[in-house]
Amino acid sequence: MMNKLMMRTMNVFVKESLVVLGLTCLFALSTNAQNGLKKVYNENLNPLEQIDQAVAKAKAESKYVVCQVGGNWCPWCLRFADFITKDTTISKVIDRNFVYIHVNYNPRKSQDADKAEQASALMKRLNNAGRFGFPVFVVLDKEGQVIHIQDSSFLEEGQGYDQKKVLRFFEAWTPQAVNK
Repeated sequence: MMNKLMMRTMNVFVKESLVVLGLTCLFALSTNAQNGLKKVYNENLNPLEQIDQAVAKAKAESKYVVCQVGGNWCPWCLRFADFITKDTTISKVIDRNFVYIHVNYNPRKSQDADKAEQASALMKRLNNAGRFGFPVFVVLDKEGQVIHIQDSSFLEEGQGYDQKKVLRFFEAWTPQAVNK
């Protein structure tokens, strides 16, 4: 009797261990898949200088600037960057009309005084765009003025982004569309 009870207990333990192991593997694979997305934010750039350079380029090319504000810590930021890179229709609209930059913002890494001041200045320059969450898209005209802030949640579909919504956003904010 004792042996049968021990065997049953052992079988339950083994089955439960296999379930836990399987779930652990699935979690590791999903985390690894997320990490497989290309990191697009340069954390060493001064974001204010990055914006100034993009505005100068946009002015010379008669384009607008789109700042994708977020960071490599943000899975939705990396998904969006991957999405627009792979969708040729969207990437062509962006290339023709915008200087597109990934502006790094990491409120958790703004502990030291210089970084905190820089993060505060960035949000002030972008009209507190972070209030919408991340990523957030800020459209600047060729003079560097904020003309639109786009909450990315309106562009989402399921666990990704909707091509029609994203394309509509970019087409609505081209220099030609704004200056009709």
